[in-house]
Amino acid sequence: MAPRWSVPLVAGLAAPLGLYISFILLGSIPLFQRHFLYAHKLNTLFWHDIDKPEYWGFARNQVTPFPIQTSDGETLYAWHILPLQAYLKNEDKLQAQPAGYVEDVTSTESFRILREDPDARLVVYFHGNAGHIAQAIRPDSYHTLTDTSNYHVLAIDYRGFGKSTGAPTEAGVINDGVAAVDWAMKVAKVPSSQIVVIGQSLGTAVTSGVAEHFAMQGVEFAGVILAAGFSNLPTLLSRYSAAGFIPVLSPVRAIPPLLRLFQGFVVDKWKSDERLATLVGLTRNRLRLTLIHAKNDVEIPCSESDTLFRSAAGPAIGTDLDDEDFAKWKEERTVVRDDGTFVAIVESKQPDIIIREELVPYGGHNDVMLSSPVALAVMRSFGVNSKDSL
Repeated sequence: MAPRWSVPLVAGLAAPLGLYISFILLGSIPLFQRHFLYAHKLNTLFWHDIDKPEYWGFARNQVTPFPIQTSDGETLYAWHILPLQAYLKNEDKLQAQPAGYVEDVTSTESFRILREDPDARLVVYFHGNAGHIAQAIRPDSYHTLTDTSNYHVLAIDYRGFGKSTGAPTEAGVINDGVAAVDWAMKVAKVPSSQIVVIGQSLGTAVTSGVAEHFAMQGVEFAGVILAAGFSNLPTLLSRYSAAGFIPVLSPVRAIPPLLRLFQGFVVDKWKSDERLATLVGLTRNRLRLTLIHAKNDVEIPCSESDTLFRSAAGPAIGTDLDDEDFAKWKEERTVVRDDGTFVAIVESKQPDIIIREELVPYGGHNDVMLSSPVALAVMRSFGVNSKDSL
């Protein structure tokens, strides 16, 4: 006969185990899986009016909410955010305009400022999963980029997020990113050489997909920046913890056949490692690729950026190295700081390619977007230093 204490113990273990199994089984169904992955319905629209950006500390009409149409008929909700330097020069006209959402963004003063400046620099920003364009740290990260520089920011909500129409899929969300960049180049007439594409978390996968798409067309950007990125979704799920403490597939890592079985059910693969390799391989003139990760990121391990760095570096160095040789090769190009963080840089002269991986000590998974290394990466991409190489 089992001891009395064993009954509540078994019951206590059975409850979370049952919940976990239910979660995994639901996750094998594409509809539920995509809701878990994108979490696009978890937002604060019921108490936040994102048509009023002043709530997040922006000046009147510093932010213009407007729609962008995709090639497959979806309508994306977007923000064009003016840098304060440009805003101050045009403050009277901006203040005089009606505030809020506009259907025709080309009729606005903010668009005129962007379109008529031949030296305009634009950061196209792809956010992570869950929420909307103004949720969590996102407004603060826009402020970080616009308040002390002369850079415009274009941010979008992917299909199914916030007020955007549709439902997210990998192909669809990449199409959304392409639509944002197309708007920047074809409507706002900003040359690709004056555009930096940046993403955080899920947004790094979008950034990789968008950069690969345009590389296949021979289009090269001023910079491509990935903050808190991951190599590919099946691999990430084997070590990912939602919210930093809810495991996904890590409990079955000890059983490789079972892990591979569950990974096979992943619908949207998001293979950023392969896409970055393609991006580097297709570069003909210039590429500034920066990977930034916080050492204290408890959601996506910083080792994921190591994988991305290796995938990108391979085509740049033009040779296949095994694990040991690559580790030695990278060590020769890495500056390690006394706190265990580092900067690793690989350079190629023809074509002009610089790939930089930076591990920063703090910032976690989200607040890393507010860190100076992210703003510095944008500045380097635009060539705001004498060497334009580090």
